[in-house]
Amino acid sequence: MLEDKIRQLATAKNYAVLSTLMPDGQPQSQVVWVDADDEHVIVNTVVTHQKFKNVERDPRATVTIIDAANPYRYAEVRGRVVEVIRGDEARAHIDALSQRYLGHPYDREITAERVILKIAPIRQRTPAAEAPNPPTDQLKS
Repeated sequence: MLEDKIRQLATAKNYAVLSTLMPDGQPQSQVVWVDADDEHVIVNTVVTHQKFKNVERDPRATVTIIDAANPYRYAEVRGRVVEVIRGDEARAHIDALSQRYLGHPYDREITAERVILKIAPIRQRTPAAEAPNPPTDQLKS
């Protein structure tokens, strides 16, 4: 089950960073649109992107969702891609994500098959949102 705080961040207009593992074991991270259901963090991509090739080979992934209103508030989900959804459902999903993030259906030409990656959490965390201390020259006496 996905924690409520994480689901709320993932279903709002917040960006996330998806980290996967390259064939040599090096991490690869990319900024992505994000979504969630009750049990998974969800990312939509295309089969030709490296992130998809990475999770096909090794399903481990980490998603860090950053609150657009306060970047010190974030959630991290470490898990595994447990399901890949293709076809019309993946196409409808990218339209819904584009509507959330851009205010209109996805208008880029789709030249490769779109897929939904469902990431089941193994570890979830939402640290307290604390802003750093302001520089001392900005403090008022």
